[in-house]
Amino acid sequence: MTFRENANIGSGRASRGGGGGGGLAVGGGIGTLLLALVIMLFGGDPGAILGGGSQAPSQAENVELSECQSGADANENVDCRMKGGMASLEQYWSQAYPKAQPASATIFSGAVTTQCGQATSQVGPFYCPLDQKIYLDTAFFQQLEGQLGASGGSLGELYVLGHEYGHHIQNYTGALQASQQDPRGPESGAVRVELQADCFAGAWIANASGPEGLLEPPTKEQIQSALSAAAAVGDDSIQERMQGQVTPHAWTHGSSEQRVGWFNRGYESKDPNQCDVLNAGSVDDF
Repeated sequence: MTFRENANIGSGRASRGGGGGGGLAVGGGIGTLLLALVIMLFGGDPGAILGGGSQAPSQAENVELSECQSGADANENVDCRMKGGMASLEQYWSQAYPKAQPASATIFSGAVTTQCGQATSQVGPFYCPLDQKIYLDTAFFQQLEGQLGASGGSLGELYVLGHEYGHHIQNYTGALQASQQDPRGPESGAVRVELQADCFAGAWIANASGPEGLLEPPTKEQIQSALSAAAAVGDDSIQERMQGQVTPHAWTHGSSEQRVGWFNRGYESKDPNQCDVLNAGSVDDF
């Protein structure tokens, strides 16, 4: 179990939107999926890869997840789990960093139009700073397990959501700009931004299972599912799968070891102030 059965998740800012034939199509296949993930996964601008207009208005007709009200609902249904995650994230970050306004999440299927451009499910989950929304197709979690080798599990799914919300916090702190100014390389601003978001996700999960939190204290197996998800989306892991070799000069998100290490730093310290990767001497200083 991940959520407390009687937890109230009704306040979670999540809705269903997009879907079907909208958006700019991207060719199918694992190669295209991984290429998109290398560039986009966990914080890129879909317009940069898909060519969508930077100010395109959202065309999604959002439908509230009114059926998702309790922790029991979140434990049984992945969409409700995302709504519950958003409720928990808002609860945590409103105290940890009250300067940030709450983010919202749109769960879509197939394709979606955002203020950052058009995107299909193949680009993976992403955060759009222009409309301050997280966008994800929950079918990605099956790809994370089946194609990228993660062990699966609900806490791994919540890690993904927590990472994206971390980018929302970075949008307020100004850290998100580092990914645009220094976009690739093993010590780049882009890598540091992604690793900080991993660390933020770990800090949230650790605090969300406290006495006032919505989550049950995670088991070792559940933590392992989160670590497995973090490792699966390491640049070295993705490059090895896609091209058969590792090329650090092209990294945008950090290695599997680094992503796991910074998640653990946030989780073990329970303190987002320990997540200042941008000013660390090295991204390996976790």
